[in-house]
Amino acid sequence: MKFALLVSEGPYTHQASDTAWNFASAAIAAGHEVMRVFFYHDGVYNATKLTEPPQDDRHIVNRWSKLNTEHGVDLVVCVAAALRRGIKDEVLAPGFRISGLGQLVDAGIKADRTVTFGD
Repeated sequence: MKFALLVSEGPYTHQASDTAWNFASAAIAAGHEVMRVFFYHDGVYNATKLTEPPQDDRHIVNRWSKLNTEHGVDLVVCVAAALRRGIKDEVLAPGFRISGLGQLVDAGIKADRTVTFGD
């Protein structure tokens, strides 16, 4: 099965980011494809390389980057939501890219299921 994910909450402030990453990891481990993760609203904070959690805490941004590197998951950040929050290309973590809502529509068309995490 081919999945697209929509993440609309930021890391460390809501469970949605962790749950989405756990879902994506489990789906991939079970042999499914996660074709794209679209970060929207406060979810765009998952993409910034400026995130520096304490050493004994999980690094959610690095987890997403690793999914891109190891499994080719397309990590797309909504341009309008990102710019409203001061996130530009130069602060993106590896594997993330900024694009428009058309990427969410495209994912919804191409995926078998679109799963939303957050409000």
